[in-house]
Amino acid sequence: MSQANQSPGDGDDRHSTLMNNSNAIRAVTSAVEGTLGPKGLDVMLVGPRGEVVITNDGVTILDKMDVSHPAARLLIQVARAQQEKIGDGTTTATVLAGALVQEGVARIIKGVPASKVVEGIRQGIEMALKLLSERIRSIEGLEDPLLARTVYVAGRERQDIVRLIMEAARKSGMERLRDPSYHLADDITALENAEHEVFEGMLLRQKPLMTRDHLSYKDAKVLVLMDALEPDQLDEEVMTTEAGFARYMDLKQVFASDLERLRDMSVKLIVLEKGIHPDAEQFCLDYGIMVVPRVSRADLKQVCSMTGAVPIRRAALHKEAQMLMPVLGSTPLVSYDESLARVRIHANAGQNGSKAVTVIVGASTSEVVGEAARIAGDAASALQAAVRGGVLPGGGTSELAVSYELERCRETQKGMEAFGIEAVSAALRKPMSQILLNAGYNPLEKMEEVRAAQINSGCDAMGMDCDTGAVIHYEELGILDPAPVKLHGLRAAGEVAAAVLRIHHVIKMRDAAGSDNEPY
Repeated sequence: MSQANQSPGDGDDRHSTLMNNSNAIRAVTSAVEGTLGPKGLDVMLVGPRGEVVITNDGVTILDKMDVSHPAARLLIQVARAQQEKIGDGTTTATVLAGALVQEGVARIIKGVPASKVVEGIRQGIEMALKLLSERIRSIEGLEDPLLARTVYVAGRERQDIVRLIMEAARKSGMERLRDPSYHLADDITALENAEHEVFEGMLLRQKPLMTRDHLSYKDAKVLVLMDALEPDQLDEEVMTTEAGFARYMDLKQVFASDLERLRDMSVKLIVLEKGIHPDAEQFCLDYGIMVVPRVSRADLKQVCSMTGAVPIRRAALHKEAQMLMPVLGSTPLVSYDESLARVRIHANAGQNGSKAVTVIVGASTSEVVGEAARIAGDAASALQAAVRGGVLPGGGTSELAVSYELERCRETQKGMEAFGIEAVSAALRKPMSQILLNAGYNPLEKMEEVRAAQINSGCDAMGMDCDTGAVIHYEELGILDPAPVKLHGLRAAGEVAAAVLRIHHVIKMRDAAGSDNEPY
C-alpha cells in the first residue's frame, strides 16, 4: 500500500486524496478486525525468509505488517500509542480509529465541510469520554472479583496465565501496581521448555563465569560494579619504559589486594556492567565467587533496588573494608538455573523497594511461547489499568449505550458540527458490530436487541452471548474491560481520525540530503 503521485487530472476530484487515505486505512483495519471478540480468529504473518508468527494480538499484527502508505502509518501509530500507554486494547483502538475515518469521510462526501466534521468529532469524543467516565466501576482490591474477571477476559480465557498474573499482582502489592513508573508486563519472561512460575526476584540472562559446582549461595553479599573488574589502566607509551612497567606491576598488586579484600568480606556475587580481567576471573573461580559480566544498566538498577547494593566504579575497590561494607547488597539466595540458563537472584524481603517479581511463561516451542507471552502481557497490562482506573462492561456494550446518548445530544446541537458528533456515535457501535459479525450473527439485528434490553433494564451492561445469541448481563458474568483501555483508545482514535480527515493533498518531499540547486 503506497501513496501514488497525484496526476494533473486528479485535481478535478477534490476528494481523491481523502478517498485514497480512507481506502488505505480500511485495508489496515480489515487486517485486525477479524481478531476481535471471543470468536475472533488469528492472523498468520509470514516474513521475507519464511518465518511465521501466528497471533491475534493487534499491535503485533500492525507492527509487523509491511505498510508504506502514509495515512495507514498514522493508523498504526494509534496501536503503538495504546500499547505504550496502556499495554492492551490495541485492536479496539485501531477498529475505532478506522470507523471514525470511514464515518467522517461519508459525511464529507455528502458535502459537509471537513473542518466542521473534524470539530464535531472532537466535540463528540469529549462527550463520549465524559459519558464513559461516569459509568466506571472502581476496583476495591486485588481480591475484587471484577478484577479477576477483567484479567480473565484480557488473558483470552487462559486460566493458567490468569493464575500467574494474579499471583504476581499479589506479590507486587497494590501500592506498586498503582505506581505509574512500574509495568508488571515488563517482568514477564518467556522461555522454551520452562514451567509457568512466579517468584520474588529477578532473572539475569547472562551466564555466570563459573565452571565448578558453586552454583548456589544463601545469604549472599552482592557487589554491583558499573565498570570492568580489572586493574587500573596505563597508557601504552608509559608501558614501554622501565618505570612504567614497574608502575603496571604495582597496579596489578593493588588489584590483587582488592580481590582479596572482597573475598575476606564474603562477597559471593559480583554483577558487572563490563567485562572481567583473566586474573580476576581465575581468582573468583578459586574462591567460589559468582561473577555475571556485561549486565545492562536497567538490570543493574533492578539488582541494586532489590538487594540494597550501591553501584560503584572500579576505583572505589581500593577503599578499606569498613568503607566498602555499606555499598554491598544482600540476597537470601542466588543460584544458576541450568534448565533455564539464567541466574536467579531472589528478593530480600527486608529491603525497601525490593518487591521484584518475575513471571516465567513457558511452552514447548518458540512460536507457542511467544504467543503465550503476548497473552500474559495483555493480562498484566489490563490488571494494572483496572487497578488504576476501574473497569467498564466489555464487548462494546458501554460504547453502544454512549452512542445512543450522543444521538440525543446531536439532535440538540446547532451547526454542521452535529455531523461530526453523528460520526462518533456511529463509530462507537463498530466494536460490538464487529464482535457480533465475527461470531456469525447479523450485527444490525442483534444490536437492536441489545439496545432494547439496555433501555428496558436501565443498565448499560446488557450484551449478547456470542455462543447462544441470547441477551445477557455482562457485568454479572464478569465480561469487563479496564476503563483506561477504552478511554485512551477512544481519545487516540479521535486524534488520528481528525488528522487524516484534514489532509487535503499528499505531496512527496524532496530528499533532505539532496542539493539545494536541483531544478524545479
